[in-house]
Amino acid sequence: MSEHVILSSAGGVLEIRLNRPEKKNALTRDMYNAMAAAFDAANDDPSVRVLILTGTGDAFTSGNDVGDFQKRANGGLESSAGRFLPAISGLQKPLIGAVNGMAIGVGTTMLMHCDLLIAATNARFMMPFTALGLVPEAASSMLVPRAIGHVRASAMLLLGEGIDAQTALDWGLVNKVVDQAALMDTAREMAAKLAALPPEAVRQTKALMKHDTQDVPGRMEAELTIFKQRLVSPEAKEAFTAFAEKRKPDFSKFY
Repeated sequence: MSEHVILSSAGGVLEIRLNRPEKKNALTRDMYNAMAAAFDAANDDPSVRVLILTGTGDAFTSGNDVGDFQKRANGGLESSAGRFLPAISGLQKPLIGAVNGMAIGVGTTMLMHCDLLIAATNARFMMPFTALGLVPEAASSMLVPRAIGHVRASAMLLLGEGIDAQTALDWGLVNKVVDQAALMDTAREMAAKLAALPPEAVRQTKALMKHDTQDVPGRMEAELTIFKQRLVSPEAKEAFTAFAEKRKPDFSKFY
């Protein structure tokens, strides 16, 4: 278990908290593995009826840790997405996302697998994959257009445009927007309502609602194949090198 993922349980509710605030909760391999293990264990634990996923500090997560990305690009580290993505998409129990701040890249795409979403007023959602020479993951190339429509999804996935919490509410991406101070109380209140319901009825209802997304694993696999190719591409190398050198990347030589 990673020290940067904190688990706590009470009243049938398991809280999973990303806890690396000094790095804006940037996700490492260990953090991915810890979350995947928590999701898998929750499926088999009758004491867990509902899960809440949130972050510490003023960010939900800034996305993947750049150091891990660079190691993967150099062939020194295998991706943990192969375990994490099936775990979150295959979670049988309701998952509430409590978005306490910026949700960048996978920080937004993982939220597409939550059943209910509450955002703090300072939350911001952004998926800048193309700017990094990459493609979307977590089946977001399918789930985001389904959630908000093709045109809005194109602005987010092609242009990498971000949206604030109110826009996310207006577009139907989140259920509620609340003040930061009220975020966890609101999430816990919602979780308590779910935990008090007949658990098998809740699980079967979630399964029925996900029935039309049964092709999610196939889309995830297709995205991941391309994502791995893009990660070692010259375009991605230029993007990450520019980031490290604190300069604007130059993609004019690519075609």
